[in-house]
Amino acid sequence: MFPGKILGLCERADFYSANPERLRQEFKKSLNIFLRVCREKGIESRNHYSVKFNLRIPPEPHEKLAMVMQAQGKSLSSLAQEKLDTGVIA
Repeated sequence: MFPGKILGLCERADFYSANPERLRQEFKKSLNIFLRVCREKGIESRNHYSVKFNLRIPPEPHEKLAMVMQAQGKSLSSLAQEKLDTGVIA
């Protein structure tokens, strides 16, 4: 059995198939059912994320970040957003 999971939804929407070729069909079927149930119940189907992101790091990297921020005249938020845009999210 091949498992699948749909990411970014407010609830789990898993699907399974006996072979990889049918996995895409099961994905579409599972997503359509999930979205229909959400519409019927008036539930938002996607996760909502806050505008805050807390990160705990040791003092040394924090100090280095502060120096980069000062040198570039940027806030920690703008510097982090740039790095995320060019690294993790890209």
